[in-house]
Amino acid sequence: MKQLKVLVFSASFGNGHLRAAEAVIEGIRIKEPTAEIIHLDFGDFLNKAVNTMIKNVYGEIINHIPKLWGRFYYRTSMVKPQSVGQRFLNKLGRKEFINYVNVLKPDLIICTYPTVSSVLAQLRQEKILGVPVITIVTDYTLHSHWVHPSVDRYIVACPEVRESLLSWGIENWRIHDSGIPVSPKFEETIDRNKVLSQLGLKPDQPILLVMGGSYGVLKSANRICKNLAESIIPVQTIIVCGKNEKLYHSLKEVITQTKNPLVRLKYVHNVEELMSVSNLIITKAGGLTVSEALTKHLPLLIYKPIPGQEEENAHFIQKIGAGVVAETEAELNRLINYLLRCPEEVDKMREKATAALPGHSTQRAVEEILELVNNRDYSLNMMGVKGS
Repeated sequence: MKQLKVLVFSASFGNGHLRAAEAVIEGIRIKEPTAEIIHLDFGDFLNKAVNTMIKNVYGEIINHIPKLWGRFYYRTSMVKPQSVGQRFLNKLGRKEFINYVNVLKPDLIICTYPTVSSVLAQLRQEKILGVPVITIVTDYTLHSHWVHPSVDRYIVACPEVRESLLSWGIENWRIHDSGIPVSPKFEETIDRNKVLSQLGLKPDQPILLVMGGSYGVLKSANRICKNLAESIIPVQTIIVCGKNEKLYHSLKEVITQTKNPLVRLKYVHNVEELMSVSNLIITKAGGLTVSEALTKHLPLLIYKPIPGQEEENAHFIQKIGAGVVAETEAELNRLINYLLRCPEEVDKMREKATAALPGHSTQRAVEEILELVNNRDYSLNMMGVKGS
């Protein structure tokens, strides 16, 4: 049997695109252990100086003037795929992509970032590319930048995103709402008592997990932890500081003076364990973080979602009843106190979170992807493909 060769494109504009790609790679390796998988950053096909500038500007906007990003996001959300701007984006790195794919000769290409997806889909439309393109939409909403009629399969988070694609004229058979792929580790059963013992936490008191986004932790994270540490209602807190050394060290004094347990962690590789032992997560509303929490049936308290896709993800969580949103620090503190005093409300949100997703999102996505690559109709598309 021919060895499967898969090319995966993600992007480092936010960590969610990368995590979705890594999850799918894990899933493919489970199904096809001998598969050759090449995972690349879309930015590597751009001019390095331009790529660095785009990432830096994006990070600065997200951190310091998020409303500007929100205005840009919503103003461009209904731009048609045939627009001048989109046609320009569809030419980014075009020659480099063609040359690379012609040399590599993959059986399929998976994209978790919209720009590269559209570039490759345009090549499909022009019959220059004979390799099927699968696009994984990494949010619970759809921006028009994801839309291209020649994407072979869409893997989406929920029926709402399917409906949005249908409204753009994408055929129903091209869309598979398996859920955003998350690492299969999030489907595994965790020994809660063992994890609690390792963290030095008690099994009979509520645990709040505080996590930030990839472009910095939650605003006011130090004060959030201090308020939890001083709470009259007994509560235990785990905060993941990631690569934010300043925050990590600033919490040392809080830990020494607290009457409620506070565990501070740097960058971790066991988020699934931390989510498994927690009663509630205070976080941003990135698509992957939301999916991971829902997979672990963990209610969310979303704090100051960034206008744009995060805001839409937060609206989704509110709509299904799996969490609540706080736009201000005062509102956040009020909700924390309310939920600590009314644990039955957290239980209700957990029930909604449990019912939100079909489960095994990565397995379901991989099954659809492999079915596509094994479909002989797509093999026939290789015939008559134009040269580069």
